[in-house]
Amino acid sequence: MPNNRVDIAMRDLISAFSCLEVADVIDRLARAAAVVAGTAYAGFVHVDVLRREARPVHVHAPPGDPLRVRRWLTESGVLKELAVAEEALRLARDETMGEPGFLAVPVPAQLRDHTFVWVAGRGFQEGDEHLLGRFATAAGRAVEGARGLETAVRLFRGVRTFRPG
Repeated sequence: MPNNRVDIAMRDLISAFSCLEVADVIDRLARAAAVVAGTAYAGFVHVDVLRREARPVHVHAPPGDPLRVRRWLTESGVLKELAVAEEALRLARDETMGEPGFLAVPVPAQLRDHTFVWVAGRGFQEGDEHLLGRFATAAGRAVEGARGLETAVRLFRGVRTFRPG
């Protein structure tokens, strides 16, 4: 009987903590960042520890990507700028040059690599930067929390698997 109670308790914990996946949290955060910034584009970029390379880890864009932001991210050099950026990066919109308007702010988190949340698709001002900075702080906590829950689930599975029979 005690073993059955352990199985039930562990299954309940695993079930409760498995409801959040980091990828889903990041997707929801990107969608929310776009709405908060009044744009249709948003996402996250990770920068490696040595600050040599930045790569998009999530891009939220409208169907068909009318401003071709996905392509712009990889071809414009903005990823190189983010790789070395310590603070927010704001680029003006210039339709004639294919510049969509871009704002990226660092996500404060206890991670070994650097992460930026970005929005694109219009001109951005200092107030937008402040608002996105506040959003980035909350987003960092949300991602850390989701990662913590994923880790807890793995540990609980270990307890369940290796408990004495």
